[in-house]
Amino acid sequence: MSRRPKISLTEEELIRGLRHREKLAAEALYDMYSASLYGVILRIINDEPSAEDVLQETFIKIWQSFSAYSAEKGRLFTWMVNIARNLAIDKVRSKDFKNQTKNQELENNVTFIDEQRNTVYKPELLGLKDLVQTLKPEQRSILDLVYFKGYTHVEAADELGVPLGTVKTRLRMAIQQLRKQF
Repeated sequence: MSRRPKISLTEEELIRGLRHREKLAAEALYDMYSASLYGVILRIINDEPSAEDVLQETFIKIWQSFSAYSAEKGRLFTWMVNIARNLAIDKVRSKDFKNQTKNQELENNVTFIDEQRNTVYKPELLGLKDLVQTLKPEQRSILDLVYFKGYTHVEAADELGVPLGTVKTRLRMAIQQLRKQF
């Protein structure tokens, strides 16, 4: 069985193709972004089978709701990361997922932890690591909790032992700082 070559399009070609519902654009979308989106999802969910399911849901949602994408509001990748992140957070908060993680056997947990230690999310491949490192430590910790680990603002405030308003202010400042640099 031969594998098809990976497809790569410019962002403009990809957007145009997705708007016209072209099969080639759907394949290129997957080829170009699946690894990055999977990394974001896996960082939040920490369970490979569930992360793969959420990745599939992400591409379905992107395809079905692509008419809602607006280049004026932001880049395509940012829009897709937000979809992936929100679906991953929804999965982690779901009753089904919580029950699944509570019921895992100890033996499975040990194997799971060992496997996860070999899976490293590499934001430096996206150029984010260097940008995030320029932030103040208190901004970095909130950004990590909220955007990479899926915490709500309230959960981040509890985790860090700071008021909710402080979390929101620091997060807003961090995002503003990243926008200036990006």
